[in-house]
Amino acid sequence: MAVARNRRRVLWHRTGRLRDGLVDVDSARIAGAMSELRHRGHATLRDRLHRVRSAMVLALQAGLAAALAWLAAHELLGNPEPVFAPISAVGTLAASVGQRMRRTVELILGVAIGVLIGDVLIYFLGTGPWQLALVVILAIVISTFLGGSAAVVIQAAATAVLIATLSPSTQNLEIPRFVDAFVGGGIALLVTAVLLPLNPLRVINRAARPALDLLADQLDRAAQGIRDRNRDLCQGALDRLRSNHEELTAFTDAIEGAKETITISPARWHRRDELAHYAEAAAPVDRAMRNSGTLIRRAVTMIEDGEPVPDPLPDAIGHLAESVRLLRHEFAVGAEPQDSRERSLRAVSEAGRAYTQGVGFSGSVVVAQVRTTASDLMVASGLEQEEANRLIRASFGEQENAGRPAPPRHAPPPPS
Repeated sequence: MAVARNRRRVLWHRTGRLRDGLVDVDSARIAGAMSELRHRGHATLRDRLHRVRSAMVLALQAGLAAALAWLAAHELLGNPEPVFAPISAVGTLAASVGQRMRRTVELILGVAIGVLIGDVLIYFLGTGPWQLALVVILAIVISTFLGGSAAVVIQAAATAVLIATLSPSTQNLEIPRFVDAFVGGGIALLVTAVLLPLNPLRVINRAARPALDLLADQLDRAAQGIRDRNRDLCQGALDRLRSNHEELTAFTDAIEGAKETITISPARWHRRDELAHYAEAAAPVDRAMRNSGTLIRRAVTMIEDGEPVPDPLPDAIGHLAESVRLLRHEFAVGAEPQDSRERSLRAVSEAGRAYTQGVGFSGSVVVAQVRTTASDLMVASGLEQEEANRLIRASFGEQENAGRPAPPRHAPPPPS
């Protein structure tokens, strides 16, 4: 009873304070927490819907390929139970875009190994649990010894299991299994090449966005960290940039998938030139990621050592981040990336101004990495390496010549 009276007294005092016009701190905290939970719920829902939209084309391709594979095997080839044909079709489409032709070959190779091992062992040893175990072990060992990929190994083992378990009750299983593998893989390629081909540039744009956004965001964080001399902010940007494997893998896989689509789909042949531009951008974007990591790592050291930080230095890194965003946008709309190139040169010019004002050892490395990263971005935009380097050198030296008369033509250029 005493405890209950104490709780009522606390509640009475709290409501009394609210009536006196004071703020209920607990309610404010609860409201903030609930608002954050609602925001997270909405963000999660948006992410899920985005994933569903991204997978919709694949789902349609897989459904159509499964249906056509079953019809082809059942109606055209007379297979009364064409189970493996739709399975092979879906298995081919389940492979990463860009590996579907290879997956079809792997399906057929795995089936061949599994059928061979299963038939030979069952003929000499018969059927039973230990024979099944031996068939699976040998299928995996032999396919691995022959240099098969994981898909070949799995397909060989699965086929060996089917042969070992179904052959006693189902006659002539081997030939239909081969035929189904051919039919399923062929139908899957037909769907992706002719009936429902992907738009290769849309696939690449969707895959390039996370990689380029990651680079731009971490450069922005690094610029803010240098401006505020916040070592932890720069270190966080460096750690996040180092974990870029997923984004870069998605980008390179999308390029390989687009190459495959353009190779086998006549409806997409007119996109070859645009795809070539994207394919050439993948390597310099990867280099820009690595050079930006070096830039941010030296920025952390610069802050730790208390080196001078001229105002133009964080501005230069911020311009690099904006150059990445402009490159992503101009790629997406199919425009010549002039704005991205201009912003990269502006970053180099600001870095040169910072160098003139005075930096320490690590600061000079940051300046050098701004130049290198800007060069990578300009190559990604479609310029030749020599042309990009020439423009970088010219922009870096502009601040040294500002307000001075132009040197005679025979004079050597100022050191950069």
